[in-house]
Amino acid sequence: MHAIEVQQLTKVYGKEKIPAVEEASFTVDHGEIFGLIGADGAGKTSIFRMLTTLLLPDGGHATVTGFDIINDYKQIRNTVGYMPGRFSLYQDLTVEENLDFFATVFNTSVRENYHLIKDIYVQIEPFKTRRAGKLSGGMKQKLALCCALIHKPTVLFLDEPTTGVDPVSRKEFWEMLKRLKKEGITILVATPYMDEATLCDRIGLIQKGKILRVNTPQAINSEYPDALFAVSGGKISALLRALQKNTFILNSYGFGEYAHVTAHRDAITAADLKAWLEVNGFKNAEVEKTDPTIEDSFIRLLK
Repeated sequence: MHAIEVQQLTKVYGKEKIPAVEEASFTVDHGEIFGLIGADGAGKTSIFRMLTTLLLPDGGHATVTGFDIINDYKQIRNTVGYMPGRFSLYQDLTVEENLDFFATVFNTSVRENYHLIKDIYVQIEPFKTRRAGKLSGGMKQKLALCCALIHKPTVLFLDEPTTGVDPVSRKEFWEMLKRLKKEGITILVATPYMDEATLCDRIGLIQKGKILRVNTPQAINSEYPDALFAVSGGKISALLRALQKNTFILNSYGFGEYAHVTAHRDAITAADLKAWLEVNGFKNAEVEKTDPTIEDSFIRLLK
């Protein structure tokens, strides 16, 4: 039995029945870090709210640790931890008071499960008498994670936990998740950051409520069928306009300081593309064949 099983889960909103989630299906194994990867509005939060029994689905069904999300909502609420995208703890309570409150709600104590939060809590302990609303973004994130863990959940739901957090805190956060995985906790994390996909055991790519692909990040990238080139030299916007005129090119898009270009395998080489760009006015163009990232794979699936 999987820790989470989702089968054709559907959610619509409003009188117009606008679909937020369309027949989403995936599974999460016990002790796995599973990433739901997609942009804002892709349907990640709606899926999380249905799995944590905060929303009723309009179609399909799902189970969390064997419990049905509709019929067994009480059991699910007692066994999962949920960290929503927005900071939702009590702003007027101190760090210590928030922790004690959530421990009491689940009929436990901070002392009983302190080993789970120790590595996180030691970083916020110097501020334990400070009101939660006065904490920095990174500290709020750590406190919210402590409160989600204090009752030793079997499954931990983290909805965009690193959004708006500095790079150092993001790195520390993922190190914490790896340690929690060793404790046997199943982790489902939603994120819009493609670079975080590689930190997950498996991922589900989602767009407009539809699951595009589920697999390991490495397997998804290995499925990339086209040749991929990184092009630099000149303004990206001008490069992209020029590249659109090349009939051998399937797609081109900005990728940081580069333009990423796809073409059918063996249709064109890096040297061919460089020569073509020089003829079209880009004398300093540099072209290198490159390996696809999750972002490249995601863009291909959208196409």
